[in-house]
Amino acid sequence: MQTQANSAGALAGLRVIDLTQMLAGPFCTQILADHGADVIKVEAITGDGTRVTGPFCADDTLRDFGGYFQSVNRNKRSIALDLKSEEGRAIVRQLIDQADIVVENFRAGVMERLGLSWETLRETNPRLVYGTVRGFGDPRSGESPYAQWPAYDVVSQAMGGMMGITGPDRHTPTKIGPGVGDTVPALMLCIGILAAVHRARATGQGQFVDVAMTDAVLAMCERIVYQTSYTGDVPGPEGNRHPLLCPFGLFRARDGQVSIACATDAFWQKLAVAIGRPDMAHDPDFATNAARARNQQQVIDAIEAFTAVRTKEEIAAVLGGKVPFGPVYTSAEIFADPHYAVREMLVDVEQPGSASPVKIAGVPVKLSETPGAVRRRAPLLGEHTDALLLAAGYADSDIRRLREAGVVK
Repeated sequence: MQTQANSAGALAGLRVIDLTQMLAGPFCTQILADHGADVIKVEAITGDGTRVTGPFCADDTLRDFGGYFQSVNRNKRSIALDLKSEEGRAIVRQLIDQADIVVENFRAGVMERLGLSWETLRETNPRLVYGTVRGFGDPRSGESPYAQWPAYDVVSQAMGGMMGITGPDRHTPTKIGPGVGDTVPALMLCIGILAAVHRARATGQGQFVDVAMTDAVLAMCERIVYQTSYTGDVPGPEGNRHPLLCPFGLFRARDGQVSIACATDAFWQKLAVAIGRPDMAHDPDFATNAARARNQQQVIDAIEAFTAVRTKEEIAAVLGGKVPFGPVYTSAEIFADPHYAVREMLVDVEQPGSASPVKIAGVPVKLSETPGAVRRRAPLLGEHTDALLLAAGYADSDIRRLREAGVVK
């Protein structure tokens, strides 16, 4: 990571107070940290709940955090304090007054009860950008009837429409593997925060940025909205095919599956020749996408007659670079692929308590002049409490007293 680590990042100079936990909020603030923002993770005395979630390295006797926490909290500093105490809240308020951004993902009303609402915080920091991600959004921008419902990835995937079009058939809606019901809202919150920061720099006025996890998932599933609006149809699970394009999906290989996507007729012509079926390239029953969609099974059978008797590697040798194609990878195959090495997408970081480094996913957004970077591992609980309090003007004696009183850790 030498090329990345040498950059301060495009967001250097921004300070973020991170009051998030679990996945959606931390994923958002990690993106900001990757690109140079100083992200201060404010944790309860007991820490973010994901610290106790594995997996853990076999030789890790410290167990301050495992893979889950490490993967979404790198590049951050940690301060641990008791938000239920008046002094703890005063510390957070002081940190926020000196910050550009605050991000939280509590249920609606929690920050108000703590005396840390957007309206209160902006009184002393008018340039503050306040970002929040909740299952069904914040009442300030439209009070959902489900505003007080707790939500996780699986809930937003279900209610945002994603599961309803995913699965082998209409009777088997299926959860998407990764936590996209968290990470997609996190990405959208990050965009909203940066847009608000841009305006705050021009005007000196911050604003409230609200993302509902369900809204973000629905926006990602945009096709179901126009399909129903234009045609009256209610889309269902599509298996590994596409309702409008053919061929576009997964096909059996001898040692797994491969993806092939011909969104244009020109690609189809190349594919037909490559699989030994040049007769199908200009046949009226297959020459256009509309014709192929009508005769989808015949198209699938022709392609699988070629792919099913070959390995993924053999198919890649024929189709790679000619048509949109990719083998379905396992994580082991990802680790072995030179693409991810040269793109710095598998990054070694220290794992406290273990003798060996671990790998986490790298920074996917590449900037030419100010590249983002994995500069340091996730923080230990309260690892930076003393440094942050000293910088905020607290004396050593004050910090000792706060720690003895259980206000900080």
